[in-house]
Amino acid sequence: MFIGRAGELKSLNERYANTHYECAVIWGRRRVGKTELIKEFVRGKRHIYFTAVEGTEQKNIDLLSLAIFNGLDKKVRTVSPVYRTFSECLDYIYERAQEEKLVFVIDEYPYFAASEKSTSSVLQQYIDHKFQDINIMLVLCGSSMSFMENQVMGNKSPLYGRRTCQYKLMPFDFKTSSLFHKNFNKQEQALIYGITGGIPKYLLQIKDNKDLKTNIVDSFFSPDSLLFEEPSNLLKQELREPAVYNALITAIATGSSKLNEIATKTHMSTSSCSVYLSSLLLLGIIRKELPILHKPTSKNTIYRLNDGMFRFWYRFVYGNISEINMGQGRAIYEEIKDQFASFMGEIFEDICKQYLWQENVAGRLPLRFKVCGRWWGINPLRREEQEIDLLAYDTQKSSALFAECKWTNDPVGGQVLDGLIDRASMFDYADKYYVLFSKTGFREDVVKRAGDNVVLVDFKSM
Repeated sequence: MFIGRAGELKSLNERYANTHYECAVIWGRRRVGKTELIKEFVRGKRHIYFTAVEGTEQKNIDLLSLAIFNGLDKKVRTVSPVYRTFSECLDYIYERAQEEKLVFVIDEYPYFAASEKSTSSVLQQYIDHKFQDINIMLVLCGSSMSFMENQVMGNKSPLYGRRTCQYKLMPFDFKTSSLFHKNFNKQEQALIYGITGGIPKYLLQIKDNKDLKTNIVDSFFSPDSLLFEEPSNLLKQELREPAVYNALITAIATGSSKLNEIATKTHMSTSSCSVYLSSLLLLGIIRKELPILHKPTSKNTIYRLNDGMFRFWYRFVYGNISEINMGQGRAIYEEIKDQFASFMGEIFEDICKQYLWQENVAGRLPLRFKVCGRWWGINPLRREEQEIDLLAYDTQKSSALFAECKWTNDPVGGQVLDGLIDRASMFDYADKYYVLFSKTGFREDVVKRAGDNVVLVDFKSM
């Protein structure tokens, strides 16, 4: 069953319905579901699907020749022709595309382009002089974020200006992720979302016919599982010096967030650390975060893991690899399970933010906001560092919403609301609204205070 990507599928099909040249560029990190989206899109359509490999140009030409045969000629020929050059392949595709609408997919395009430097220039020539005049849809897909953004869509690329649409695929949000596991309760679905980061490939590792404990042990604490070595394998594929990146990610996963803290923990200079962090930013493994309303400075910039699976793996798996290899996976699970609540704090903030955007789009909030994010800094009234889980404000900056997110087993009481109101007092907005999110509901003292400017949202109702 195909889940999610309804917006992308709708857009791709609308482009396909046009009777002229189209070129879609699809990119995103590994395992995010690019290939599955394209397969779903081309289902029932006349198409050539070619997946490039890391190899020689001729190896890729051989594979493209086979893809052309499988897509167009399998029923009428008994032998697949092997073309000598990319130009010969494109000549034949051009000839056959004039007969009937054709989708031509090049998956893992960066591998193909790397096998012969002239690939993008050759493709550009065919787009400009042949494909523009026929009813063909070209789809270029890749996992190398830097290559796709710079060498396909960048203004110095031969292919610049040749695309007609682009889709950067992101991990699924909680709402879509929960569709994968309907047999689990909502809190279990939230934990699954947290430990997989909403990545489809990782979500599929969790099986509905097992309980959550068994799933986590089998998926993360078993040496033969996909996820046991997944982060290490991804780093080896994408980056040199994986040991350095392991140290950086571990530092962030275990609480270091500022550049100087990360540099100190990894025994690196801040300048060298910054260079390595840039690579992780480009891959989407980490993100830079600034407090909302603040101007960016090096002092208030923090780094956070952008990938839930990486966050879980480096916090709970990486330091226990030896024991897991010795068959101690279940024992490790028992040791760390009580830390899941603190791990879920950041995940729950993310889910609450998604919920606020959903309600904002639907017009069900007391204000319409365009910006929503975390705030932290010095409270001049208290002269101490404080933070607000979520702050959103309208375009005129006259109204604001302040939210607190609590993933605890205890119902939220009035003292939490008092603290939120106190922190909000440092901001000068004419209208202020307060939202409390709770995993397990609310105490009576805070329920009585709910009203026009105080909204209580328990997780079950989200």
